[in-house]
Amino acid sequence: MLIHSASQLLTLAGGPQRGARLGELGIIEDGAVLVRDGAIAALGTSADLRLQYKEEQQLDAQGKVVMPGLVDAHTHVVWAGDRAAEFELRLQGKTYLEILEAGGGILSTVAATRAASVDDLVAMARPRLQRMLAHGSTTVEAKTGYGLDLETELKLLEAILRLDDEGPWELVPTVLAAHAVPAEFKDRTDDYVNEVCARMLPAIQAWWSEQAAGRPKPYVDVFCETGAFDLAQSRRILETARDLGFPLKIHADEFDNLGGTGMAVELGAASADHLVATSRAEIAALAASDTVAVALPATPFGLAERDYTPAQAILEAGGLLAVASDLNPGTAWGESLQFALALACRYLKLTPAQAIAAATINAAAAIGRAEQVGSLELGKQADLLILEVDNYQHLGYRFGTNLVQRVMKQGSFITETS
Repeated sequence: MLIHSASQLLTLAGGPQRGARLGELGIIEDGAVLVRDGAIAALGTSADLRLQYKEEQQLDAQGKVVMPGLVDAHTHVVWAGDRAAEFELRLQGKTYLEILEAGGGILSTVAATRAASVDDLVAMARPRLQRMLAHGSTTVEAKTGYGLDLETELKLLEAILRLDDEGPWELVPTVLAAHAVPAEFKDRTDDYVNEVCARMLPAIQAWWSEQAAGRPKPYVDVFCETGAFDLAQSRRILETARDLGFPLKIHADEFDNLGGTGMAVELGAASADHLVATSRAEIAALAASDTVAVALPATPFGLAERDYTPAQAILEAGGLLAVASDLNPGTAWGESLQFALALACRYLKLTPAQAIAAATINAAAAIGRAEQVGSLELGKQADLLILEVDNYQHLGYRFGTNLVQRVMKQGSFITETS
């Protein structure tokens, strides 16, 4: 199919965008894109490509923006239950860490998730993924972490693999067994770290080899934060995972600066995520590395916090910045990555062009998929969106609505929203 007459064809060509380069959209005015066998086969102006491919099936974009599918590089999309009551507690002045200490927060979701079957988890996650897809997220990172025991962590992985096979979305799994300390290990964090390192990660590696042979290994993540895992505990978990052949990620600096970002750079992690309280020294270390800083602006928004990721300092230092949703039941239940872009423009001071690049090609780099998705370039997957507007600047400018008209995943249109 030849899709032509796009007011702006955003290619995002040229790979991940570092520092001042962020926001190079590679716009082709009155652009066209040829899709064959699920991949991008040609790009150019509508006049040139319509002349060159006269016999091709054609679709008129009718003067709308055509762009790559969004890549959501940090989500907790598979869980059971909800935490609506805790939302009210926060509104009454309780902090996230106070609720967690009282046995709520992540631990309440863990209890509901442990009680759910794989079929239940798939059924509950499916409509979330459908809403994400309708809002333009064609590739989604999906974490475990609401099990905190081997049986449930494997159950979550099975649900993620089933949902990925079901599609049409594409899921990139991450093991987050070190999301919190489960109730049965209360005040025994080191014992739980032993459980993760000595039993859970080796068992997950063996399970993956049997159940998902041929697929890339999942990432392993850890919540390096006050009230969760300290720097030494996080290092042990990540080094164990690395030695088992897993690629790495980290939750760091959401509330306190423990040094997790610097450690992530040292260990070659694909990304360090949250990064609200990150030090200047660690920002400089990020900028000298290929570790992507993933900002999650919906989280401080959901917590009514004042501080957000210091995106401008990261860009001034020359770092790689991505933006993701952090979809989760406790702090950021929002399936629209478009809304996260709107927040990024207001609180991270990104331009719409920078926000788009941060949620496409840079987000793809954060999950190791920059060679396949995140931009419209020859040979890459034909994951693209047709917006209902004629100028990309409406993304970020508008919020509380859906600007995606049609979604294509691997060369097939799979949803139309208007």
